[in-house]
Amino acid sequence: MSISLPRHRSRLADPDPGALPVIWTVSVSRLTGLLGDVIPEFDRRARIVPINLGFEEAVDVIGQRLRREHCDVVIAGGSNAAYLRSRLEVPLVPIQANGFDLMEALARARRIAPRIGLVTHATDVPTFGSFQHSFGLDIEHRRFVTREDARDCIADLRANGIEVIVGTGMAIDYAEQVGLPGVLLYSADSVRQAFEHALELTQTLARSGASAPRRRGPIKRPHSDHALLGDSAAMQQVRERIALYAPHDSTVLVTGATGTGKELVARQLHAGSGRRGRLVALNCGAISESLLEAELFGYNEGAFTGARRGGRVGLVEAADGGTLFLDEIGELPLPLQTRLLRVLEEREVLRVGATEPTPVDVRVIAATLQTLESLVEAQRFRRDLYYRLAALRIALPSLHERREDVPLLVAHFFRLLGAMDAPLTPDALQRLGEYPWPGNVRELRNMIDRLRIHWQQGHGELSMAQMLAWLPELNGSTASSPPAPTAPSRGTPGTPRPDAATLQRLLAACGGNREKVAEQLGVSRTTLWRWLRQHAPA
Repeated sequence: MSISLPRHRSRLADPDPGALPVIWTVSVSRLTGLLGDVIPEFDRRARIVPINLGFEEAVDVIGQRLRREHCDVVIAGGSNAAYLRSRLEVPLVPIQANGFDLMEALARARRIAPRIGLVTHATDVPTFGSFQHSFGLDIEHRRFVTREDARDCIADLRANGIEVIVGTGMAIDYAEQVGLPGVLLYSADSVRQAFEHALELTQTLARSGASAPRRRGPIKRPHSDHALLGDSAAMQQVRERIALYAPHDSTVLVTGATGTGKELVARQLHAGSGRRGRLVALNCGAISESLLEAELFGYNEGAFTGARRGGRVGLVEAADGGTLFLDEIGELPLPLQTRLLRVLEEREVLRVGATEPTPVDVRVIAATLQTLESLVEAQRFRRDLYYRLAALRIALPSLHERREDVPLLVAHFFRLLGAMDAPLTPDALQRLGEYPWPGNVRELRNMIDRLRIHWQQGHGELSMAQMLAWLPELNGSTASSPPAPTAPSRGTPGTPRPDAATLQRLLAACGGNREKVAEQLGVSRTTLWRWLRQHAPA
């Protein structure tokens, strides 16, 4: 089963090629062929340039081409997208598998063999528990961050008797190298969705006057401010703080629950800073401790076994002259906190294996959904680093705390997705305003995307009954429902990691919803993913 997105009317005309947005696709392996099948459907709406490379090679080639060519958006998938995101000067739209993709891929795999392994990148983990139980499939799920992780996942699954692999292109390549058949997780529809989102992004940037200049040199543009829309007093204060703090070089600590827009605040702070370098982002909870040091600080040639020839520039150096955004800073291991403090105090970075530091001019913006003060008291976060990071602070309100902004956001997201206005009856719109929004603006954006898909099948104004049928999470939620607590209020950050049995019980009680489990434990989703991976059978 697949859902095809409707094609825009503008495809009936032949637009001026010079006026078309420019999209570069970056891919290797099986995804290249899938992109090739879909690109002709969009060649009237964008000038699309395939780059059939990955990782370091892609970064090098894109960097060279940006010095002489213009690009609005890059599209990539899986681990390639995760690698490129913090290393490019242009926005990146990831190709993301949805539930329909997973269902189709598992069905194809089941026709090949009964024992199935699912291998995905850590940033691309579709929910599959319901499919596993509904279809009685024997599925083992593994997640990877690096190419070495992917190889290890495949070797582990093969040793445990798995007979077929469903996963990203890289995972399938490694599976076939060891004699296992593979089924690509992505579908043509997920690729189409990525192109649609890329085109939406270029339109938003054009409307805001933030499109990239067609010139040689670094491209600087503010990110779309979806999560910062709102007429509430709380959001007006946030925008005032951003405008006040942006021109200064002091570090900024951004706090707020998941989905409130912490990264978007960082992007706006950078856009208003006047700094000539680029914004480099890193999620401190998404990379294992053993890899995080080299990723953040870089390394010299010969620093350790497997170090690439010539060494590697770390993200701190890559952000020289610009801004380094460290999301989930509370997940940064203590030894690396010490090294980061040196960067902030001495304005220099020491690569792994180096004896001489490298001067850097970098502004640091950190974000957290945890209470850093509690981490300090639990001796899991350096007190001196906390005071250094919190020189300036911006606290983001939850969507429940500014429910008056919900109608504005609903109308904005519908327009962004192609509707003239929100096609909802007044009572349906009121119900959205009464929902407690535990996932904040991100949850609202995803719900509107789901409504839009149903609405485009020929429905007129969406009634309350239709909306509740397509958004079952709204059932039973009213204004009297308490807002979902933020992670710190559910437990102390010093709580030890639960054992495997406890984690499995929590997952079962929450219907396999990892986000709910993370909220109950008072930790981030990436922390929960890492715990589950550490408890996975060897």
